[in-house]
Amino acid sequence: MRPIWPEPGPELDDAQLEDLYRYPAGDDKWLAVNFVSSADGAVETGGQARPLSNPPDRKVLQLGSDLADVVLVGATTAMVEDFRGVHPGEETLKIRRRHDLADVAPTAVVTTGSLPADAPAITQAATTTFVITCASAPPAKQKAWKEAGAELIVAGEQQVDLAAAVRELAERGMRRIDCEGGPHLFGGLIEAGLVDELRLTVSPLLVSGAASRIAAGTPLDPVGIELATVLAEDGVLLLRYLVKGS
Repeated sequence: MRPIWPEPGPELDDAQLEDLYRYPAGDDKWLAVNFVSSADGAVETGGQARPLSNPPDRKVLQLGSDLADVVLVGATTAMVEDFRGVHPGEETLKIRRRHDLADVAPTAVVTTGSLPADAPAITQAATTTFVITCASAPPAKQKAWKEAGAELIVAGEQQVDLAAAVRELAERGMRRIDCEGGPHLFGGLIEAGLVDELRLTVSPLLVSGAASRIAAGTPLDPVGIELATVLAEDGVLLLRYLVKGS
């Protein structure tokens, strides 16, 4: 991958790419959201984002979780994409140990009750999964999540209070948060003022149809973002935006 913004340059090696995508130093939380879309704005095709992805996208997505304390994902995305949590290989372990991170970044799944207790994100994860839910989630479902091995974070009454949930993660030492979708979770995080960075891959594909956009939910006054870096490889654009004020 070679940089084309803010300054064009030669291809980045793995160490330079890692440095570009690492989270800011310090004790404040940093929440980065990752998405891939087609050139015409589709966030999925055939119900999944995976067909839009490509090797450059997968490389930076991997770095997002490799350098994070926790991977945050919505229940629908976790189920549709068959998310099984992080299973680090040798290179991931080297990166995480170099940055004094735990060997495995846990997964935190946001749900009001739709997440099955036997979801792979819980049952096939390499470490304990956090289920972030609200007090009104069915008691039987909360019990089932716990029995399946998940640890519950109850934030909010009728709906998940994302600000409280992110605060709870940070208080537990998980301040570097890698969000991997989906659109409704992203929309909720924007509405709550929790997003610090957007990492968007634009794939050289046209999809058309009725595919959704990367953020969905309550209409908001536009939130300003600043273009930080642009990388390119094989027609793929990898954009990093910083939310103004972060």
